Amino acid sequence: MGSEHVGRGGSIMKANGGKATILALGKAFPHQLVMQDFLVDGYFRDTNCDDPELKQKLARLYEILEKYPELTTEGTPTIKQRLHICNEAVTQMAIEASRACIKNWGRPTSDITHLVYVSSSEARLPGGDVYLAKGLGLRPETQRVLLYFSGCSGGVAGLRVAKDIAENNPGSRVLLATSETTIIGYKPPSANRPYDLVGVALFGDGAGAMLIGSDPDLISEKPLFELHTAIQEFLPDTEKTIDGRVTEEGISFKLARELPQIIEDHIEGFCGRLMGVLGYDNKEYNKMFWAVHPGGPAILNRLEKRLDLFPEKLNASRRALTDYGNASSNTIVYVLEYMIEESKKIKKEQQGDGEWGLILAFGPGITFEGILARNLAV
Repeated sequence: MGSEHVGRGGSIMKANGGKATILALGKAFPHQLVMQDFLVDGYFRDTNCDDPELKQKLARLYEILEKYPELTTEGTPTIKQRLHICNEAVTQMAIEASRACIKNWGRPTSDITHLVYVSSSEARLPGGDVYLAKGLGLRPETQRVLLYFSGCSGGVAGLRVAKDIAENNPGSRVLLATSETTIIGYKPPSANRPYDLVGVALFGDGAGAMLIGSDPDLISEKPLFELHTAIQEFLPDTEKTIDGRVTEEGISFKLARELPQIIEDHIEGFCGRLMGVLGYDNKEYNKMFWAVHPGGPAILNRLEKRLDLFPEKLNASRRALTDYGNASSNTIVYVLEYMIEESKKIKKEQQGDGEWGLILAFGPGITFEGILARNLAV
C-alpha cells in the first residue's frame, strides 16, 4: 500500500486495489403504517393502562398487535408467540431490503458469493440466514455467516466481517443483511418500569442491506465507500450497562443512565486508533465525515461536544434517528444513505473535503465498532 493511498484528501476518487467497498445499499420497513398522532392513545388503550403521567411521557409506539392480545398482559409467558411473529417478520423485511440493494447494485443475484446476516430479533435453528438465502434464491453454495444478538453495533460488526470476507476472497460479492423488530421486547407500560418508555420511544423496526466487494468493475458497479481499516474493542467491566436477557415474556433489557457518559469517555482514544492511520491528530476531527450509529440523542450530543464537531457533521445520524428511530443494527444503513446526500454539502461548506471519515457503532459489551472509510460518492 503506497503512502499516496492514505494521504490527506487525495483527488482521485477510486477505490484502492484489494480494499473492500460498499457497492450498494437498500432498506425495507413493515408494511403496516400507523400515523404518529394515533400511536399514544392506541398503545395505552390496548394495554389497559390509564396512568396519565406515563401517557404524557410516551412519544411513540411502533406496532399494535391485535392478533396476540396476551402480549398486553403483564407476566404472561409469550416468548413462543413473539418468536412466531419475529421470525417471519424479520425474514420478510430482510428479503425486501436485500432485493432493493441488489436492484441498486445492478448485477444478478447469482453473482453473490457470501451472505452475512445480522439480527437481535429472532432465535431459531436453522437461522435466519438460511431463510433469507432461500427467499432470495441464492445459490446453495453461497457461504453464510450468522451474527445474532450484537445489538446496536451489529450493523458495523457485520460490515467488518463482510470486509474481511471480500478482501480475502478475490472476486467475491458479499451481501450483508440486517433485520430487527421491537415486538421481541414489547411490554405494557408500567409505573414500576419507567425505563421501558425509553425503549418504546427510541427503537424502531426495519431492515437494511449492503453489497460489499473489492476491486469493483467500474463498468457495472459504482462503489460508494471504501472500507480501509476496521477495528473492534470492548470495555472491561461494562457488560451490565446494556443488559439484555431472554425471558418467558421475550427479551427484557435495560440501558444504564451512564451509557452516554461511558461512550464519551472512551471515544477519543478509540477514534484516535483509526485516525492515526491517516496521520490525523485529535484536533482534526472536523476534517472527517462521521457516520455514527445514533443510539440516542444523548450519545450524539455528547460526541459532538467532546470532539468539538461542527453540528453539520452529525446531520446524517440525526436525520436517520428522526426518520427511523434507533433501528438497532439496521440504522447504519440509513445513516450511510443520508451521508451520501450530505457529502457534497460537507465538502462545500466545511473544512477538509469529507473524503475520509469514520463509521461507528456502540453495542452490548460495551463494544465499540469502527471503520476508517473513504467516501467515493463525493
